[in-house]
Amino acid sequence: MKISIITVCYNSEKTISKTIESVLRQTNALFEYLIIDGASKDNTVQIAESYREQFVQKGIAYHIQSESDKGIYDAMNKGIRSATGDIIGILNSDDRYATEDVLSTVIDAFERTQTETIYGNLLYIKNEQPYRYWRSGKFHTFKHGWMPPHPAFFVTKDAYLKYGLYRLDCGVNADYEFMLRLLEKENATTCWVDKTFVYMAAGGTSDNGINSRIQGVVDNKIAWKANGMKPPFYTVYWKKIRKIPQFLTAKFIKMEK
Repeated sequence: MKISIITVCYNSEKTISKTIESVLRQTNALFEYLIIDGASKDNTVQIAESYREQFVQKGIAYHIQSESDKGIYDAMNKGIRSATGDIIGILNSDDRYATEDVLSTVIDAFERTQTETIYGNLLYIKNEQPYRYWRSGKFHTFKHGWMPPHPAFFVTKDAYLKYGLYRLDCGVNADYEFMLRLLEKENATTCWVDKTFVYMAAGGTSDNGINSRIQGVVDNKIAWKANGMKPPFYTVYWKKIRKIPQFLTAKFIKMEK
């Protein structure tokens, strides 16, 4: 099976090198890498281009597209439409794969389970230290505040074609709506791999400031409504409560270098 990895970026010159290098380090996996840039005004595209020869030498298809878009999820949709892999993964431009065998592990899991989606664990990092460890656990209803971490969520191309892409009317939580739609509404088949897939920089798009958090709560409600469902009143509280142990367990996590 072949994986398409998509990195959406905009003015990401300070972080994108580590992201690209983590993809370049992947071993024993057939994959292509698509960078979808939103017409950056800094050196993001030039930095991305500087890695082209290394991908060519490894026989990895490497695509860079730079043009204006309607936001991060519009850019993700562009990448998905262009992807030629059987599996699609989204890697943010300030995140990186935790180990060199993430993609090979994902391929093995899909081949073994024949599911439509696979997800792993995620470690938030701050100042290059563990900050919050999101150990996903087996599938559980979203009504109880459970959800998998989107950067560690891989989906087959067929599933995107079957269930649809990211909705642009669900704000900063379009990824939440997408996973809610697949796993809670459509009952897409899934499997949890108990392995840290991604190191994510703390303070991303949906985790940045009080206004963003408030907007996130509003967008969560929009996500449920968009799918013709209504969550119990306690769902939003359970989402917050589930995060508490993640900060505590992070202290015991050893990062791969």
